[in-house]
Amino acid sequence: MTTPTTKFKITPIKKNIPFDFVFDHLMPLDVSVKPTFGMWAIYAGEKILLILRQRQERPDENGVWVATTREHHKSLKSDLPSLRSIFAYHGSEKDTEWQLLPVDADDFEASVGKVCELIKNGDERIGKIPNARQSKSGK
Repeated sequence: MTTPTTKFKITPIKKNIPFDFVFDHLMPLDVSVKPTFGMWAIYAGEKILLILRQRQERPDENGVWVATTREHHKSLKSDLPSLRSIFAYHGSEKDTEWQLLPVDADDFEASVGKVCELIKNGDERIGKIPNARQSKSGK
């Protein structure tokens, strides 16, 4: 639904979205929020930008996940010192392309604000268009 005072289209939800201050930092971008695996994904068009996660299981993965690619990890970490790789989510020692701004970092809110500024400035290191999943009948 779109409100007259903002450009946010937020999917109707039953639960509160964690870290909702992110939306203040992203204004005036036209973003949408979609529930995904008990978390909240933020999209601009087809591009996924961030995931907001605050769950009881695996609390070390709580915070703001940043959609990026491995080639950008080093440069993003120089801009966002508390940014770290997500390992445990996939049960392996190999890092994923997703990066995490952990909720327990001393600079959590400041780092979230900075990543939102990067997004608003069109930083190409952040955001991905998810691969389309094939249906079982399409395999």
